[in-house]
Amino acid sequence: MPPPTRAARKSPRSYHHGNLRRALLDEALATIRTEGVEGVTLRDIGARLGVSRTALYRHFADKRALLAAVATEGFGMLRQRLVAAWEEGGRGDAAFHAMGVAYVRFAVDNPAHYRVIFGGFVDPRAKEPELAIEAQGAFQALVDAVAALQRDGVFLKDDPVHMATYSWTLVHGIAMLAIDGQLPEPIGVDELLRYSFKRMRTGILAEPPGPRAKR
Repeated sequence: MPPPTRAARKSPRSYHHGNLRRALLDEALATIRTEGVEGVTLRDIGARLGVSRTALYRHFADKRALLAAVATEGFGMLRQRLVAAWEEGGRGDAAFHAMGVAYVRFAVDNPAHYRVIFGGFVDPRAKEPELAIEAQGAFQALVDAVAALQRDGVFLKDDPVHMATYSWTLVHGIAMLAIDGQLPEPIGVDELLRYSFKRMRTGILAEPPGPRAKR
């Protein structure tokens, strides 16, 4: 029997040509979706793509570096969605709600990125300049929106970082429950977001002038 051809030995996602770094990231994301972050190893990813260790290490020295790249990409995607929601929503109260929806939708659409970002697998404060910049940029988009609404008299004049963090913890909790399939029936993501933002706003909206405010 003749030996199998090279094509027959390759996996369905074998790497043929083009951007190897992109292929490594895509394979890592596919692995995370099916096996979790713990299932990612450079050796297995390289074997599935049919590339040598030497080729792998030209792009990523180890698993930590690969996950840092996934997180950097994820933070950048999240920042873009938040900024787009703010700008397209008119930079007002409704736009802030749209940012919350965009945040949760990002998590639902990109659970592999989200788990790497917030699963304790990377440290944005570590010596990864690009990761730190993208992580800070995503959070700053929220801080900037809060500050703008404070200037417009919509939100209370609390510390904008504290208020942004408070808002983030709310949407982060919803996002994690959503991607883990833990939301109780019949509550869906959209319904929970509407209710949560309605309740949250009672605590951060500036009190309108009137008899009660003067007391």
